[in-house]
Amino acid sequence: MYGFFSVNFVIILLASSLVNYLLSKKIENKPVLISSICLNLLLLGYFKYSNFFISNINSVLNKDFSELNIILPVGISFYTFSQIAFLIDQYREKNNTLKVEERLGNVSFSEYLLYITYFPKIVQGPIALPYEIISQFRDRTRRIANPANFRIGVELFIIGLSKKVLLGDNLSKIVDYGFKYTYYMDTITGLLVLLSYTFQLYFDFSGYCDMAEGVSIMLGIELPQNFDSPYKAISVRNLWQRWHMTLTRFFVRYVYIPLGGSRKGNLRTALNVLIIFILSGFWHGAGWTYICWGLLMGLMVVWDDLGIIAVTGDIKKHYLLRNKPLFVIPKWLGNIFTFIVFQISLVFFRSQDLKYAIQFFKQLFIFIWPGFMYKTSEMLDISENYLIITATNLFAKQYTSIIYVISWLILLVISAIVILNKNARKIAYKGIPSKKYTAFLIILFVWSFISLSQVSTFIYFQF
Repeated sequence: MYGFFSVNFVIILLASSLVNYLLSKKIENKPVLISSICLNLLLLGYFKYSNFFISNINSVLNKDFSELNIILPVGISFYTFSQIAFLIDQYREKNNTLKVEERLGNVSFSEYLLYITYFPKIVQGPIALPYEIISQFRDRTRRIANPANFRIGVELFIIGLSKKVLLGDNLSKIVDYGFKYTYYMDTITGLLVLLSYTFQLYFDFSGYCDMAEGVSIMLGIELPQNFDSPYKAISVRNLWQRWHMTLTRFFVRYVYIPLGGSRKGNLRTALNVLIIFILSGFWHGAGWTYICWGLLMGLMVVWDDLGIIAVTGDIKKHYLLRNKPLFVIPKWLGNIFTFIVFQISLVFFRSQDLKYAIQFFKQLFIFIWPGFMYKTSEMLDISENYLIITATNLFAKQYTSIIYVISWLILLVISAIVILNKNARKIAYKGIPSKKYTAFLIILFVWSFISLSQVSTFIYFQF
């Protein structure tokens, strides 16, 4: 399946896996470990960041070095982190610093290769730890067909597919147009485009993870949860305990804690937090916009850690500056504030470059109304609107633009309802569905399948 993207990608993946496996057998001291990690980062850096560094060198030194004609291998950011996790855990196991339940003993090359190339997670995660997957591969009882697992898997897959196809992909038409024509946007349109992107990003990525988890559980393998209703978070720190959870866990486990975590004083703790979020931003993409996004998220987490304002239910035993928070606000207010902060940060995440991001902020905070909403909403020319738009064009053409705007608003309302409801995992694991809900799932699947011709690529494929 992975070979459909490019045969060259397969060669890179297999060669990288073989080299890392051989290194893991010799990884008993820190110099070898560090060299092995650097080798992986150099491979990732070559494919993902070469042109970023070349363009910045050209700008700073006023040079004209040609950028490289490089195609980023699909999933390289994800499987590189999986390989680094394996190397570090192997080093810790050989030095008796790994938890007993996480030790794997002798890992064969076939087990290692299956861990790296396991198809539901290879292109877009989640980033599973070695013991989480390999120990399940070794469990022969998981190879026996389980009707309950199959039912849960199908349900998760359908929910994920419908989130991606019916919501995420339709919103992407609005988002792509809005961020392309940032300089033409008015304030209200900018707000709606940003809200659309906030929903699209979640539906696209979490939808994939739901599908990956669904396929995997049908095969008897449980993937780690990657999303836990993140837009219900009551603080930015809480958001990152719910959003892309396996990436956060990776940086905490392999970067934050080795840097000293929270054990070396308040200033060092704040610095460590900023480091992992800047790295997280840079991991997402080779651009200053991603670095700014990561820095902003890191600053907001540090703000939460200061304890100036805390949220009911999110009060820690100790903050960086005091033992008790200065102010305590209710959960609903913390939820709104967190959602708005994350939404604003996505201006950096989605904009083409910093100039476009700054312009987007200008459009948001300097109120203008040139009426760009109608033009943007027309991008929602989807099959679901065909009959009503055709009828409106025939009998009341002057209202066509309004119909598009109403369709956009309805799509946003439906998105909000889905987000405020239980997440896919909680729904699928609640038990055998009723007949009505089963019929609803069938309708969702057929509807999504019919709409597959309109499907765009997953957002996180580019990362």
